[in-house]
Amino acid sequence: MKALISADAGQDLTEAARWIARDNGRAAKGLRDAVVAAAVRIGGNPELGRMRPEIAGPPVRFLAMTGYHYILVYDCARRPPVILRVLHGARDLPEILADI
Repeated sequence: MKALISADAGQDLTEAARWIARDNGRAAKGLRDAVVAAAVRIGGNPELGRMRPEIAGPPVRFLAMTGYHYILVYDCARRPPVILRVLHGARDLPEILADI
């Protein structure tokens, strides 16, 4: 089972890949591939990411992307889990995720 990617997360990923591709097309493709691989891992193990209750309460979890400065924000209670956002770690996560 693979986690689903929400429309917001898909838009986040598209924007991130476009930004990265301006300097490095291979890195942009790598980010897309890494998100797909993480979706498979999350689907098989929904408890994989960390809880960060100071940002978003349960059942939202956060998974840092190895090799990238991006974080997957996902709902681990849904079946299959749903990736809600793909965000750069330097962004103001509490502000962006206030409505989750």
